Amino acid sequence: MDAGRVVIVGASHASAQLCAGLRQGGWAGEILLIGDEPSLPYQRPPLSKALLAGEATVADLLIRKPEFYEKERVVFRQARVTLIDREAATVDLDDGETVGYDRLVLCTGARPRPLDIPGADLAGVHCLRDAADTDAIQRTLATARRAVVIGAGYIGLEAAASLRKLGVDVTVLEAADRVLQRVTAPAISAFYDRVHREEGVDLRVGVGVAAIEGDAAVTGVRLADGELVAADLVIVGVGVVPNVELAQDAGLAVDNGILVDAHGRTDDPAVFAAGDCASYFDARYDRRLRLECVSNAVEQAKTVAATICGKDKTISALPWFWSDQYDLKLQIAGLSTGYDEIVLRGDPRTGRSFACFYFAEGRLVAADCVNRAQEFMFSKRAIGEGLSPDRALLADPETPLVSLLRAPSVSAG
Repeated sequence: MDAGRVVIVGASHASAQLCAGLRQGGWAGEILLIGDEPSLPYQRPPLSKALLAGEATVADLLIRKPEFYEKERVVFRQARVTLIDREAATVDLDDGETVGYDRLVLCTGARPRPLDIPGADLAGVHCLRDAADTDAIQRTLATARRAVVIGAGYIGLEAAASLRKLGVDVTVLEAADRVLQRVTAPAISAFYDRVHREEGVDLRVGVGVAAIEGDAAVTGVRLADGELVAADLVIVGVGVVPNVELAQDAGLAVDNGILVDAHGRTDDPAVFAAGDCASYFDARYDRRLRLECVSNAVEQAKTVAATICGKDKTISALPWFWSDQYDLKLQIAGLSTGYDEIVLRGDPRTGRSFACFYFAEGRLVAADCVNRAQEFMFSKRAIGEGLSPDRALLADPETPLVSLLRAPSVSAG
């Protein structure tokens, strides 16, 4: 393969996989990895869990150890890319240097969506997206005993669980009518609502936040109805925004993400994108997707690496996710958007183990599995193979899952 230079912008799950995939695919040229954090790529899901709870360090979370990058001749540079010049095939860095590329891969990820209310910039108010955020929260926790989490999505609920494990009083505020409303069925929302209340969280849904109050540092959160909720620490988790500005300024197509084809390539054949910042068309769900999950970042990175190395590979793996809260491991297979029916295996109203299967027009499209590893593995395979298992048998905990993989699929329950 002709020697050249691949420049990877962003030190992430996708970029770590890219470095490995390029070498495995035969890329003999230079690989330059540019990240704006001081660390090599590390696992980000534990930020709101093990790292926040003090059970791990950033060094523990490195996706690959420094020796890997040395062995594979990957040069890591801490810098921020400020400009892409596609005509010259160069990127400008914030230290004034210009670096040329033969292939450019944007793994720029996403950033927390800002909370546009008075007091959002007070000391003690934090987002949770990188190791520096977790560091800052831990410093605040040295004296904080009352925390308010704004947003009851996965990040907010994971943070609440970690804070409760540390003995902190936690109030969660959610504007929607139920937790996880955007991503789960009402039965799942009710389950997590119950669990967090059982663990001592003051959980409030359907509430608006008017302001964060305090002088030098936060002392409370003012609700839309005028109530003040006391707080020494506030964590904001109201979603993320993809980092597309570099691509947009370079004239690349963007629309809620950097638009890529099935090979991870942008509308410039020398420029690729992967991970949380990239939007691709998924034939299984018949629409464009921009996914915020490790499995997607890794799959896209494998595809981009193969494409750069001249191999035919497309983005096709089933999306899957996970969330750890208290003693619960939620594993999610597929995407439930557009479902019209659910089937429960186990009872989410009692206990802490069950699975929720999502169907759309008779076809299994997703599953939420709480402490149910077998159901998760079954769902990945069944969805991947386009099966429509008999709903009555699926709901029956006495029916072996493997028999549903062999049995004829049906479209009616």
